[in-house]
Amino acid sequence: MSDRIVYSTESGRVDTCPRCGQSYKYCRCNQLTTSSTKKSDGIVRVMRDRKQRGGKTVTVITGVIGSEAELIALGQQLKKLCGSGGTVKDSNIEIQGDHCEKVIAKLTSLGYKVKRAGG
Repeated sequence: MSDRIVYSTESGRVDTCPRCGQSYKYCRCNQLTTSSTKKSDGIVRVMRDRKQRGGKTVTVITGVIGSEAELIALGQQLKKLCGSGGTVKDSNIEIQGDHCEKVIAKLTSLGYKVKRAGG
């Protein structure tokens, strides 16, 4: 059994990052592997979605690890490939229209591990 403190009612969670040894609040390497509050498993997921978009279909790409600038650059490449508009919101790339097959082919050629999500 380890004798280090994992949780304290005094200050809440005090567990440290196994990579850098700092608390999770100040950990830089943990921020690089998180997408919002969920940890990424290294798999990029591509799905078609219409919810809360007025019936318009969009292709949503989630799970891409990188900075905001890298996501924007990748989003621009994918928008140019598909010939449509799009945006980056909450670490997700959204491309207007149903372009799942094109996006999956491009991301696979760029070296990402890609899965089709949804129906």
